[in-house]
Amino acid sequence: MPGYGQARGAWGWHPLDSRWAERVVDAAGVRPGELVLDVGAGLGALTAPLVRAGAQVVAVELHPGRADRLRRRFADQAVTVVRADAADLRLPSRPFRVVSSPPYNVSTALLKRLLAPGSRLVSADLVLQRAVANRWARGDAPGANRWFPYYDLSIGLRLPRKAFTPPPHVDSAVLVLRKRRTRA
Repeated sequence: MPGYGQARGAWGWHPLDSRWAERVVDAAGVRPGELVLDVGAGLGALTAPLVRAGAQVVAVELHPGRADRLRRRFADQAVTVVRADAADLRLPSRPFRVVSSPPYNVSTALLKRLLAPGSRLVSADLVLQRAVANRWARGDAPGANRWFPYYDLSIGLRLPRKAFTPPPHVDSAVLVLRKRRTRA
């Protein structure tokens, strides 16, 4: 396991620029008091604007050094830091949202976990590789069509490579999931 002092590239980490993080949170329409998961929270690029929006945030970060820094940074705010792998994440038992820029290599596992039977997911705004986001929004990702009766999937903001430091080798987009209202 790479040490905290190693280069960002060792973990494939590409932190989101704070201005783009603000745009992602604004577009998500987070309301005060909502429970929001920030999976792959890093050092809090999305966590900070989520807190400013009034969300009750669960910041999920696997890297031990970054998780410790998140705990210190948000010690006196409505943030719970959980050190966990996105693929093994226990989801809240009450309705929740996700606004996140997860590591690209866990995107599919995270989506399957969020959309699993029994999940209380209300909505998600996920910064993903643009090609992956497009496949899910079109229903071309393996198993994606099974979620269409329950969720609307679309593409939100498009993020250029320069929205991250260091820039990844691919462009990104926000995959937007909104739970469909059930008919009474």
